[in-house]
Amino acid sequence: MLVNVHLYDDLDAVAIDAAGALDRDAQPVLFDRIDWFRLIAAHLPDLRPVVIRAECSGSRAWLFLTDRGGGRAEALACWYTLGFGPVFGGEGPHDVLLAACAKKARARFRSITLSPLADDDRALVERAFGATGWGTIATPATIRRTTAVEGDFAAWWAGRPGQLRNTAKRKAKATPFRIAIADGFDPDLWAAYERVYADSWKGAEGSPALLRTLVEQEGAAGTLRLGVAWLADEPVAAQWWLVERGHATIHKLAYVESARPLSPGTVLTAALFRHVIDRDRPATIDFGTGDDPYKADWMDGREVLWRVYLFRLSSPSALLRYVRARAAALVRTAKGG
Repeated sequence: MLVNVHLYDDLDAVAIDAAGALDRDAQPVLFDRIDWFRLIAAHLPDLRPVVIRAECSGSRAWLFLTDRGGGRAEALACWYTLGFGPVFGGEGPHDVLLAACAKKARARFRSITLSPLADDDRALVERAFGATGWGTIATPATIRRTTAVEGDFAAWWAGRPGQLRNTAKRKAKATPFRIAIADGFDPDLWAAYERVYADSWKGAEGSPALLRTLVEQEGAAGTLRLGVAWLADEPVAAQWWLVERGHATIHKLAYVESARPLSPGTVLTAALFRHVIDRDRPATIDFGTGDDPYKADWMDGREVLWRVYLFRLSSPSALLRYVRARAAALVRTAKGG
C-alpha cells in the first residue's frame, strides 16, 4: 500500500494542501481544525508547528506537533486544548496512515509527548508508534466529565442530585440575580466575564487575547453561549459554552469570590443548562477537563484522558529514557498508583 507522507513547518502550507479537509465543515471537533492550530500558534509564540501528513487512497492523517528543540516534540496544544489526537480525513486506513506519520517523525525527533488523548486515540497512537520503532508509555493526564441528555431540561434536571436542585432553587429565590445569556458574542457581556474572572479564585488568564479571538470566532459561527449573573449592577458569575453538532462543552466559568455564599455560579450554571438543553437539544454535554468534585453533581460520566510518551528506540539517549520511564511506571503500578 503506497502512502504519501510530507512534513510541514508552516500551517498555511498545511491548509493549502488540505484543501478544506481541516475546516469546520469537514472536522466536527474544534481542536482538530486548522483554524484552532493557527489561533494558538499566532498567540503563543513558543509554539513552533511541525505537521506530518500521510495520504493513501484518498484518506489522510495529520499529526500536529510543536518542536521543542533537542529532538523533542509535543502536541501542538496549550492549556486551552481540551482534547488532542491525530486528525483524519476519510474513512481510513487510520492505523496505516498514522504508522506512516510515526515513521516520518523518526527522522526529526527522538521523543514525542502527546496530551490529552481520549482512550481510542491513545490506543491508536500506541499501536501505530509501537509498530514502527517507538517505545510507548501512557499515563493518566486529566479527567473529562460528561452527561447524556434525553428530552428537555426538566427531564434532565429531575435526574440531578436533590441537594444540587434544592440549592439552585433556594439560592435563586433568595437573591435577586439577573441572568443574561447571549447566543453569540456580546462585548458588554464579555467585559463582564473578564471582570468576574479577574475577581475570582482563579489565577491570571493565560492568554486573554487568544480567548477573545476564539469567542468572537465562535460567536460569528453561532456556537457560543455566553452567560453572566448580575447582582444589582455588579457581575458576580460568568461562563461560556460552545454548542455544535449535538454536543455542548462548558469551557470556562468563574464567580466573584466575595459572592460565594450566594452560590451565583450554581444559579448561573443551572440557567445555562436550561437554556442550552431546551434551545439546542444537545445529546451530550461535557465539563471540559479537570476532576473538580463539584462537577460530579452535574455530570454522570467520567472519562480518563491520557498523556502518551513516545521514545525512538534507535536513539541511545531516548532508549535509556524509555527504560527508566518504563521501570518507574512498573513501580507505580506495583504500588497501585
